[in-house]
Amino acid sequence: MKHFTMIIRLLFLGLFVFLLVIGKSMLWLGLFVISLFAALIFGRVYCGYVCPMNTLMAPAEWISKKLKIQRRQAPKWLKNGFFSWVSLSVSIAATLVLKRLLHVDLPILPIWLMIAIILTLIYGPAVFHNLICPFGALQRVFGRFARLSTKVDNAACIGCKLCEKTCPADAIAVSGEDKKAAIDTALCHQCTNCRQVCPKDAIHYAK
Repeated sequence: MKHFTMIIRLLFLGLFVFLLVIGKSMLWLGLFVISLFAALIFGRVYCGYVCPMNTLMAPAEWISKKLKIQRRQAPKWLKNGFFSWVSLSVSIAATLVLKRLLHVDLPILPIWLMIAIILTLIYGPAVFHNLICPFGALQRVFGRFARLSTKVDNAACIGCKLCEKTCPADAIAVSGEDKKAAIDTALCHQCTNCRQVCPKDAIHYAK
C-alpha cells in the first residue's frame, strides 16, 4: 500500500510539473476545486494523494529529522487557526490585482510549494497543513463532512499511539480515560499511514 500511494503521488506531481511547463497551471486549480466536492464523499484525498506540496514535504521532513533542525512547536501567533484563511485571502487578492493591473500571472502554486518545503524543514508538516496552507483551509471545511473517512475501531484499539506518531497532519489523538485513538476527519488526509502501523488492524476506511 505504501508503494502504491507513493506512485500515485509521483504521477500527480509529474502532472503538476507538466501543467506548469506548458503554462496551464489554472487547470490544476480546476482540479483542486473538483477535489473539494470529492472531499464531501471521500475526505481529503487531495491532500493525501494529489497535492504536490504534500508529496515534496515528505522528503523535506526526512531531511529535517536527519539534520535535527525540526521544531515541533509552532509560533504562538499561528495557533489561533486564522492564518490559513489570511493566506488564502492574500493569495487570491494578489493574484487578481497583479492580473488586472499589471497583466502578470502570479505563480501562486510554485510560491506556496517553496513555502511548504521551507516551513516543513523547520516545523514539520502538521504546522503547514493545519495552520498555514491556504488550500488546506478549504479542504478542512469540506473534509469535515466526508461520508467516507478513516475511522478507529475502539474495541480493537490498544492505545499504543503508533498511529498518532505517524500522522503527518496531527489528525489522530489518543486521549481520554479509555486511551483510545480518535481521528479528526477535518484534518485527516486519508493517507493510510496510520493503517500501515496499527498492530491490531483497528483502523479502517469506512462510513
